[in-house]
Amino acid sequence: MSEITIRKARPADCALILRFVRDLALYERALDEVEATEASLHQLLFAEHPRVFGLICEVGGETAGFALYFYNFSSWLGRLGLYLEDLYVDPAQRGKGAGKALLQYLARQAVAEGCGRFEWNVLDWNEPAIRFYESFGARPQSEWTGYRLAGKALHAFARASD
Repeated sequence: MSEITIRKARPADCALILRFVRDLALYERALDEVEATEASLHQLLFAEHPRVFGLICEVGGETAGFALYFYNFSSWLGRLGLYLEDLYVDPAQRGKGAGKALLQYLARQAVAEGCGRFEWNVLDWNEPAIRFYESFGARPQSEWTGYRLAGKALHAFARASD
């Protein structure tokens, strides 16, 4: 079995990260929604005080996938949580342990930093990912319904004076 390494993203990885973001969006049938650029990723990931963080996974010295994450907060727990925004493994590298390695790396980080939760979302039609997540004990939070304001609706609501 090939050696799996996880490392923190570096500024030179922005093009790679954008490629993975676009590959993930294509898989999720939403490529036309990607607005990110190398410059915007660089600004967010490598600011003086970044709010978003990235990991790169390599299998046998080849780039296999990535993860982007940030910290949220639970007022009920009174602690930070770690939120996984994106996880993607190149199809040619799947089945080698890269996805599990990225998730375990982040779980260990969450525990080491005293986070109360490690959370992410998955599309309801993505059965392979759902089976994978449930295989190690992750459970859906079906009692909560996520809401989102984005694009024109977000701007219109922000401008509203009522």
